[in-house]
Amino acid sequence: MPELAYVSATIYGQVQGVFYRAFTSRVAKSLGVRGYVRNVPRLNAVEIHAEGNKENLEELIRQLETGPPESLVEKMEVNWSTFTGQFSNFEARY
Repeated sequence: MPELAYVSATIYGQVQGVFYRAFTSRVAKSLGVRGYVRNVPRLNAVEIHAEGNKENLEELIRQLETGPPESLVEKMEVNWSTFTGQFSNFEARY
């Protein structure tokens, strides 16, 4: 049985206005991950809260390190915790 987990990540750099949220949403949905992504304007960052199969979450984080072609990821803070089951889908929040 797959290990379930929850991950939150904050990605800093050129990640706003470059379709980073759309990229994240597309990748997360393709991996069957649930949660959300949103901009954090005061930090010039993007924040992700997601849960699901830990291997899929690890793949999501790997892809977020690069992001879409227009982005430039300078730093990532990633925190793992226990699966909660609080999300029913993955969405980009505004």
